[in-house]
Amino acid sequence: MKNTSTRLVFEYWDALRGERSAPERGEIEPGALRHALADTFVLENEPIGPVFRLAGTRLCALFGHELRGRAFSALWPDVGSQTEMRRLTQTVMDESAGAVAGMAAETATGAPVYLELLLLPLRYRGRTHARMLGALSASATPEWLGLDTIESMRMISLRMLWPGISLRQPPQAPARGRPPKFMVLPGGRA
Repeated sequence: MKNTSTRLVFEYWDALRGERSAPERGEIEPGALRHALADTFVLENEPIGPVFRLAGTRLCALFGHELRGRAFSALWPDVGSQTEMRRLTQTVMDESAGAVAGMAAETATGAPVYLELLLLPLRYRGRTHARMLGALSASATPEWLGLDTIESMRMISLRMLWPGISLRQPPQAPARGRPPKFMVLPGGRA
C-alpha cells in the first residue's frame, strides 16, 4: 500500500474488524476517515454487479462526473477489464478478503497517472456479499484535476489481503545491548 488514503482506509477497516472477517457497514464513521474521505467509496452489490452507493469528491473529479448509482466496472472502458473487475469484487465478497491493485491510467489528453485501488468487504446487517468499502487514489493530487478526466485504466498489479493474515506490525522489543535513549528538554518551569 503506497498511497496515504489507501493506508488510512485499510488501517481504519482493520481496526474495526478486529478478529472478524469484516466490520459492519453501520460501524463505519465517516469522520474517522476525514483525511481519506475524498478518495473513498462504498459499493453496493446489485444484480448487475457492484454499484457506487457513495463516492468521494476527488474520486468523482478524476472521472469528471458523479459516480453514485453507476456500475463500478464501468470505470474500465474495455469488456476484458470490466470482467476482471467483476471477478475481483466477487472474490473480495466470497472470500472476505481485501484487495490492493495498482492501476495505470491515462487522461483524455494523454497524461499518465498511477492509481491505487483498495477493496475491502463489509457486512450489512449481518449479511456478507452486500457492501464493500474502497479507495481509489493517486499518490499526489494530479495538477490536471478538474481540467482533465481519466479516460482509460488497466490493472498492473494485484495483492490479495487474505483473512487471518494480519498486516499489523507486532510491537518492537527494545534492542538489547543498547541503552534506552533519554533526552532532556528545557521546560522553563522550576
